[in-house]
Amino acid sequence: MTEPRTIILTRKKYNALLTRNEELEERLAALDADDGNRIPHDVALAIMRGESPFVAFRHHLGITLRDLSRRTGIGASYLSEIERGIKSGSAAALSRIATVFGTTIDTLVTTHGHTMAKDKN
Repeated sequence: MTEPRTIILTRKKYNALLTRNEELEERLAALDADDGNRIPHDVALAIMRGESPFVAFRHHLGITLRDLSRRTGIGASYLSEIERGIKSGSAAALSRIATVFGTTIDTLVTTHGHTMAKDKN
């Protein structure tokens, strides 16, 4: 007959494990609830300071315009025009950018909406 295996912990360690478990469960719940519209804190602050969400996300990820161009297959000059609000960007382009940034098109355009009407194409 095998005896049940028992682990003995101090009350302090046991409570620390319970607390850590609760924290992890909360994080998992937040990840499950994430619809892609969450904006990292530093990105949100940059946008509130008036920076383009495209630039803010790019800086947050530590990538250059050329890096973004390589990752999306979109020309750097076109990306620059999108970042500066000269062009709004096609749905396909915005989708590829959002994928690289780990967000949604809605997040990019709703936080950049004041420049979206400038596109003359």
